[in-house]
Amino acid sequence: MNNVKMLPALLVFAEVAKQQSFTGAAGTLGMSKSGVSQQVKRLEGYLGQQLLSRHTRGMSLTSAGHKLLTRSELLSGQVNLAFEELSSSKETPSGPFSITAPHACQKDIVVPAIKQLCIEFPKLEPSLVITDEPMDLIRNNLDVAVYAGDLRDSNYRALPIGGAVEILVAGPGYVQQAALSTPNDLIPLHWITAPWQDETLSVGQSNDTEALCKLDIRPFIRSNSLPCVLDMTLENMGFALLPEFAVGGAIMEGKLIRLLPGYHGRHWPFYFVHRYLGDKPLHITRFYQLVSHFFTRARQLGA
Repeated sequence: MNNVKMLPALLVFAEVAKQQSFTGAAGTLGMSKSGVSQQVKRLEGYLGQQLLSRHTRGMSLTSAGHKLLTRSELLSGQVNLAFEELSSSKETPSGPFSITAPHACQKDIVVPAIKQLCIEFPKLEPSLVITDEPMDLIRNNLDVAVYAGDLRDSNYRALPIGGAVEILVAGPGYVQQAALSTPNDLIPLHWITAPWQDETLSVGQSNDTEALCKLDIRPFIRSNSLPCVLDMTLENMGFALLPEFAVGGAIMEGKLIRLLPGYHGRHWPFYFVHRYLGDKPLHITRFYQLVSHFFTRARQLGA
């Protein structure tokens, strides 16, 4: 099989899947909508599998589409990077590369991004500091920070990664979703609080991402790290309010259940902060692409 001839169709499919729209992908790629559709149909015919499911609400990925998307998205980033590298006079990136990120981004976002980065740039020597406390890039000799929350004024450059909301979760052995109908039903339960949360639980309805109301419930257990909060929740010690992408895998595996799906906690913007004033080094550009990719994947799991 001559798979190389399908590379254009793979790149087109990745853009369609990313935007969930043939029209949007056509605009980004500078193609006609019919041309985009033909490329996807050609790929599906070549593979003998349906990749996209079309329905009245739009489209969604099939299981085969999900598998192919991961590879296709990374391929798209590598193609773009190859042209940037050819047009650059800089040498292959090497040497120390220092990063800081919050606990919520460690497992499913930053670690896989670093893994892929090291495959592509094997001479890099990454060092990673995981902390929920903001760190100054210059003072702490860091190249990049994955930052959660509203940005403070600084001279650094910030690129948006995406946004996420906190959702209510608990172990199936602690409480059942059917037992809860309103946020007030949480009051008798044990709330396990994360380090960034204050003394009052605040939630809002999903159709309003801004307005939150405070509940008369106090913390049961407080921890200084998200992994610890997650572990205690998995042990059925109480419920927690955590970023959707940090618990998506556990929900899919049935280890956690989402409580009150119509309600959410705080909305968090995430940024990729670096200290380069001019053109970014290749590995910084690529790391941003990878972090954004794995952030989107993690959000889709938690949604």
